[in-house]
Amino acid sequence: MKKTTCFLFACIAFLNLGIITEGLAQGCVAIRSVGATCNANGSGGGLLTKGQWQVSTTYRYFKSYKHFKGRDEQPDRVANGSEVINHSSSLDVTLIYAYSSRLNVNLNVPLVYNRRSSLYEHGLANGVNRFNERHSTGSQGLGDIRLSANYWLFDPETNQKGNLSFGLGVKSNSGNYNYQDNFYNVGENGQQAIRSVDQSIQPGDGGWGLTVEMQGYRQLFDKVFVYGNAFYLANPRETNGTRTYRETLTPVLANEAIMSVPDQYMARAGVSYATPLHGLSASLGWRIEGIPVYDLVGGSGGFRRPGYVTSVEPSLAYMKGRTTLSLNVPVALVRNRTQSVTDKETERLTGKPRQGDAAFADYSVSVGLGYRFK
Repeated sequence: MKKTTCFLFACIAFLNLGIITEGLAQGCVAIRSVGATCNANGSGGGLLTKGQWQVSTTYRYFKSYKHFKGRDEQPDRVANGSEVINHSSSLDVTLIYAYSSRLNVNLNVPLVYNRRSSLYEHGLANGVNRFNERHSTGSQGLGDIRLSANYWLFDPETNQKGNLSFGLGVKSNSGNYNYQDNFYNVGENGQQAIRSVDQSIQPGDGGWGLTVEMQGYRQLFDKVFVYGNAFYLANPRETNGTRTYRETLTPVLANEAIMSVPDQYMARAGVSYATPLHGLSASLGWRIEGIPVYDLVGGSGGFRRPGYVTSVEPSLAYMKGRTTLSLNVPVALVRNRTQSVTDKETERLTGKPRQGDAAFADYSVSVGLGYRFK
């Protein structure tokens, strides 16, 4: 009985790694949702037996509006009303099937809804905004579906105080990567036009990718566990053919006229405690997620806003019977809009520092619900 209880605590403590969406946009840095990692155990996967199924959903929301160049915030953007504001919502539906207690297969289907308001996208030409009007664009629909498999290196039944898992997956290009909306004041006389929305709110990235992930946990003391997991998405495709219209802003951005298909990454680590209230655990961890300047495989041309966010990540998880519920609120510690390929090349050619900016959120909120079928 004691071993069973210990194992249950481990699964509850590790729950936060499962039904929380691991990759999502943090503002203008387009970290798209590709589903939850650690589904093999985190969403109750460690309790699944051969032939069992589990379905989980995760809803996540954030508002980004604070601009950064490197790690330096640009408070004047909010003060003068020129900030870009993104409201982003996603709903990830994940289906898990256990081929055995060690091998799980996961299918993730993301749905997204985004709104973006700005000044510069509506009437800006050659660096001058002729109309100074704020307008909004948006996107919604299916994101990039992902299929993955996770395998625990040690038998969960006989290694209940700690384990390590590795996973591989394939990300499709099912999301629309050329979603278009109405832009205002973009013609010579202020006419409207249908254009591709900003990269940060495109539902998909336009490329097939390979995902690699790992996760692990270890019991330190009675009801106290440490956990960690990491995720990397490699996108070999360089650009997706979607126009950015950035060449209309300034000639130096001509090489950013087409959207890039960037890699992305995420890592988390922390401590979880199984509280005296049966089924409830609380966690506190550290998290980093971002877009690299250069891809691991393939070219890195086209337009992207590279950067990363590090966060402190408090979480709560509750398990009752076959149902699990979680709340996760990462709060940003460091936001860094790193130099892009264009920034680096322009700085090299001109000898003058160049650093693009991006808007980030202060925090995000994720709520997850999972149900394991008998």
